[in-house]
Amino acid sequence: MALIEQHVNIPTQYGMAPGFTACPDEPGHFPAIIFYMDAPGYREELRNHVRRIAKHGYFCVIYDMYYRLGTVRFNLPRRTDEMSAVIRASMNHLTIKDVVDDTAGILAYLDAQDKVSPGKVGAVGHCMSGQYVTAAAANFPSRVACGASLYSVRMVTDAEDSPHKILNDTAGELYYSFAEFDKSVPQEEFEAFKKAADESTANTIIEQPDGTHHGYMFAERAVYSPVQSEESWGKIFALFERNLK
Repeated sequence: MALIEQHVNIPTQYGMAPGFTACPDEPGHFPAIIFYMDAPGYREELRNHVRRIAKHGYFCVIYDMYYRLGTVRFNLPRRTDEMSAVIRASMNHLTIKDVVDDTAGILAYLDAQDKVSPGKVGAVGHCMSGQYVTAAAANFPSRVACGASLYSVRMVTDAEDSPHKILNDTAGELYYSFAEFDKSVPQEEFEAFKKAADESTANTIIEQPDGTHHGYMFAERAVYSPVQSEESWGKIFALFERNLK
C-alpha cells in the first residue's frame, strides 16, 4: 500500500514538537493512532512501526517526546554505558503531566487534519510509554477509545498519577503485554499491576508472552521474538479494529 508520509511540527503549549505522520494514499478519512516512543528516542526504527500501522488503514502520528531538551538523537548500534545514562536522563526528565499536556496538543493537531476521521483515537506505547498510553486514556476518556502498552515500565509507583491508580478513569479498551523476562519490571510489579487492573472497572487485557524479553517487538534487536511479536501485532490491530472502525 502506498502511503502519504510527512515530517511535521506539532504545536504544544511548550513549543513545536517534531513529528512524523503516515496514512494510506487513498481517498477518505482514517482513524488516528498516537504512537508514544520508547526511551531510546525518536528514530527510524519507530517510524517503521508508524508505517506498519498506517498500512492497516490508520493515520498514525509519532512525536519526539524529548523536544523540550532540544534535538536528542542516539546512535544505538554503538550504545555504551555512558549513552545509556543519557537515555535514562532523557527519559527521567518527562512527567506524566508533560505528556498529558502534549497529548492535548496532538489531539488538536489531529482534529485539524483532512485525512483524519473525527472523534475517537487509539494509542500505542513501548517501554517508558505504557504509562503515557494509560494516562492518555484516563485524561481523555471520551477521545482515547483503545490503547496498547508493550513491556512497559513504571506502571506501579507511589505517585498519585501512577498508571495502576488511574485505571478507573479510563473508558477505552486497553491491552498490556509485559515481557516474561524484564529487569526493568520485577515480577511483583507485574502482579501488582494485574491485581489493580482486575480490581478496577477498566476494560483490560493483560498478558506475559512466554519467552519474551524487554523490547521483543523490535526486529532490529537481539531480543526480538518474531512469533510473539506477530501475535502481539495481531492483537493490537484487532484492538484497533474493534474500537475504531
